[in-house]
This record gives sequence, structure tokens and C-alpha cells, in this order.
Amino acid sequence: MAQVFAYIEHKDGVLSDTAAELFTAAQKIDAAASVTAILMGTGDAMNNVCAEAAKIFPRVWKFDHSSLAYPNAEVVRQILVKSLPSHAIFLLPHDPFSMDLAPGLSIKLDAAYMADAVAIDGLDGTILRLVRQEYSGMAHTHIQCDVSGGLVLTLRPGVFQPEQEPSASGQVEDKSGEVDDVSVKRRFLEVVAAEAGDVDITKADILVSVGRGIEDQENIDLARELANAMGAVVSCSRPIVDAKWLEKARQVGTSGKTVSPNVYMALGISGSFQHLGGLKGSPFIVAVNKNPKAPIFQVADVGIMEDILEFIPALTEKVKG
Repeated sequence: MAQVFAYIEHKDGVLSDTAAELFTAAQKIDAAASVTAILMGTGDAMNNVCAEAAKIFPRVWKFDHSSLAYPNAEVVRQILVKSLPSHAIFLLPHDPFSMDLAPGLSIKLDAAYMADAVAIDGLDGTILRLVRQEYSGMAHTHIQCDVSGGLVLTLRPGVFQPEQEPSASGQVEDKSGEVDDVSVKRRFLEVVAAEAGDVDITKADILVSVGRGIEDQENIDLARELANAMGAVVSCSRPIVDAKWLEKARQVGTSGKTVSPNVYMALGISGSFQHLGGLKGSPFIVAVNKNPKAPIFQVADVGIMEDILEFIPALTEKVKG
């Protein structure tokens, strides 16, 4: 039976959506695995988030220490090296913090490392079979990891969706006393909030999102007209912001906003992991792209292979009718 640990992120007393996803992934590795959630932070909110995590995980480790007031990978790495048992499988969501934490952690633990897994094909003895995407999702790589010496594994957010509501009644174990003084070479200064735009896409129930396939800035008016007809808000992928066709506040993705609409219409968006990382919850995804191999089709509920410059006006007319 595998020993699996999951690093659980939280903010302002609220668990990340990835908490349940990590538990789902752990079960795919080994349905009989002993799975432990690890939460780090400080303050009264720690009790709340640990209690919420215990509804998902059978066991929760709480590390409450002043040095953990802000997530610092250098601090977290030192604590994990002392706390994790040898040969453990350690799971994290694939995001900027984990990309900072995970590689160095695997070296300190002398464990295997694999980043950005999108599928788990199962554990056979000490061999774990995983899948990741290459070339912006245009190709899949099947990887075999020898986990006999442990594994640090980051998982793409949004991929391992829970199949049922969590119903655990786990035990919370306070490990705060095990946090020794840590020496760090960097320190937290401040959080710089992103500039607010004229619209908050994180609150929208329906998003009409445009990508590189829109081809020209003037064509964004087509998306605006469709969004108005649907009662939706226009959002976009990073290339549109880089081209300065729409403001940064409308960007969905790991370098933009994280959104959780009921309906997400992806128009001319390929579906790179950086973009899909900005989608949380379980939105109904409608993808329109003329490239049949676009990665967005792998996660879409409805996929339409069509030129968006022809599709958008036709749909707008139908919606208005």
C-alpha cells in the first residue's frame, strides 16, 4: 500500500479547489493508499481549513507557525524534508508555487520527480504510469516512474475532478511543534494586487472567451455581440492580452484570472495548460476551433470544428432569434 501525501493550498480561510482533485488523484494511484493532507499557515483560519480538509482526507497534518504566514517554498521545503517519510509519494497542484517548491524538494528527498501530469494509468509494483502533454497539448507522453525511492508529482489543476462529494471524517494531527527555526535567503515583502479592470470576469456565470483564432482586433466585436446576446462577459487567452487587443483583467489562465463560470465558451483557443489552469469548478465547456487536434477538445463538453469567424455571427443570429 502506497503512502501518499498531498500539499493543500488555501487562502483567506478557504481551501483551494485542488484539494479534492489531489485526493482523487491519490486514489487513482492506489485505491487502498493511506492519504494524508498537509496544510501550512498560521492563525485562527488554520483550524477552519484543516477541518474542511478532514472532510476529504482521512488524515490531516497541520503546521501552524509564524514563518508560514505567507507561502515561501524555501521554508516549506525544509519542513517537508524533515517530516515526510522515506519512499512517500507527494502530490501538489501544478502551479507557480509548486513549480518553485517541487524540483528542489525531490532532490532533497532523493526522490523521482514528474511535473504536470494529466492522467494516471495506475501503479504496478513500484512502477507508476503517468501521462503528460507536450507541444501545448498536441502530443501525449506516457511515462513510467520508479517510485521505490519516493516521488514528487505535480498534477494539472482541473483534470482530476472528484466523482462524488467528499464524505470523510478525518483526524487532524497538529505537527506545529515540529517546526524548528528555519534559515531562509529570501523573505516575503508584500502582495501587489492586480489592477482592477472595468469588469470582474471571476463573477461571471457565462464567459465568451476568445483566443488567437479571432485573428484581428476588429473581430473581437463579433464576440462582444455574441456575449451581449447571451448575457455573457467577454474574456480571452494570453495572446489577446499580449497583442493589447483586450485588457489584462479579461485574461483567463495561470498568468491571468482564475474563473469558475457555469458556461465557458472557448472560441479559437487551443487550450494550453496555462489557460486551462485558470478554469476551476466544473464549467460546461463549449469549444470552437478549426484545428481537430486542439487540446481544448479533450476537456470540452461540446466540441465544434469550425472557423469561429463564420460560427460566431451564425450563433449570434440564432441566439437573438
